Amino acid sequence: MQTLFRQIPSIDKLINAPQGKALIEQFGHSAVVEQARTLIDNARVQIQQTQSLPDFLSDENALFSQIEQQLTSQQSVAIKSVFNLTGTVLHTNLGRGLWSENAIQAATQAMRNNVALEFDIDAGKRSHRDNYISDLIQQLTGAEAACVVNNNAAAVLLMLATFAQGKEVIVSRGELVEIGGAFRIPDIMQQAGCKLVEVGTTNRTHLKDYRNAINENTAFLMKVHTSNYQIQGFTASVSEEELVELGKEFNLPVISDLGSGSLTDMHALGLPAEPMVQQKVKAGVDLVSFSGDKLLGGPQAGIIVGKKEAIAQLQAHPLKRVLRCDKVILSALEATLRHYLFPDRLIEELPTLRLLTQSLETLQTKAERLKGALYNRLDSRYILQIEASEAQIGSGALPTEKLASIAVTISAEKQSDLLILEQQFKALPQPIIARFAQQKMWLDLRSVAEFEALIEMLKIS
Repeated sequence: MQTLFRQIPSIDKLINAPQGKALIEQFGHSAVVEQARTLIDNARVQIQQTQSLPDFLSDENALFSQIEQQLTSQQSVAIKSVFNLTGTVLHTNLGRGLWSENAIQAATQAMRNNVALEFDIDAGKRSHRDNYISDLIQQLTGAEAACVVNNNAAAVLLMLATFAQGKEVIVSRGELVEIGGAFRIPDIMQQAGCKLVEVGTTNRTHLKDYRNAINENTAFLMKVHTSNYQIQGFTASVSEEELVELGKEFNLPVISDLGSGSLTDMHALGLPAEPMVQQKVKAGVDLVSFSGDKLLGGPQAGIIVGKKEAIAQLQAHPLKRVLRCDKVILSALEATLRHYLFPDRLIEELPTLRLLTQSLETLQTKAERLKGALYNRLDSRYILQIEASEAQIGSGALPTEKLASIAVTISAEKQSDLLILEQQFKALPQPIIARFAQQKMWLDLRSVAEFEALIEMLKIS
């Protein structure tokens, strides 16, 4: 055993060798020494346990190669780019929507440069970081002002904390939603320090239910769009327009949490209809909140639009500073919103809308190319087919609506072979993420953005 221990090189020998100096030039002295020390400690443990040298001590080049491999791995970002072939376009676990090129450029410019984030160039004095967004939102929605925070849950929290702390908020029982990660509207209300007053039943709520619940401690009436589920059958609900009229009668504001939210007519694009922010503003709702990274097609953000006086109170609340967005997100969000000034080009410019509106003919052509690329890689254990599929928007938007799609399916006699293939796909330079159903792997073309890059990877990997 002592003979084996004597074969372990010293740290000084390693860092003074030509290969060691080259590594220090690339990664720095401290990192190389730390990694070399770790490998040497591991070698001692293996010798102690197995009375054998580890493979990386078989020759000097192998040891330096191991050090370089470990240091390179430490430099690599753990959040990898993947190809989304799940059929869910806005996949929460895969980062939701993709940014437009304009949004990427705006964000990159903000990263590389100082920007006039809270500075009015013309006036030469400090301004508010939401001003650019607020002016743009006013133009797009007809709202008087806007406030931006880091996601829609934060938007709801800020509205509740600002206007309802220590008071009551009336919500239909059928709208007490739970969003991803087990975050629930009642829990957010509790954190905001207000009391939830449930009215109606799970499937039916009437205007009189709200009216009967109003008292001197009511802060406002709240409407929550059930974007991630749908109650069907014997149902009844109260519209924002009706709540606004009731609110005027009792001098109570109305807020609406749209969740996903849309600034364009989805039905006009051949997609299932989704409530539009402009409609709620026109109905007289005092505050409307929605997400930036879902149907809007931009970065993660929570946007609140509404009456100028109410927005000013939100901006003045201490929580706003905690929940505010940085220059990168605000730049990307502004660039995204500016696309809506040119509605005829939305599908071309916004990746989310482009993916959702692809024709079946386009998807069929892509499926045939993908099948050909896979056929050249896979052995006879696997059966490839092109099949009709059902995709979905995702991230809670229109959960019961399916989008016709096309997929390449892969089946095998042994399910274990499919699991092996799944691991192979995940080990590719840019992993392929698929879905499993009916004992097949489904590669749905509706949700994959960089299709040409996918085909190229399959050719060369």
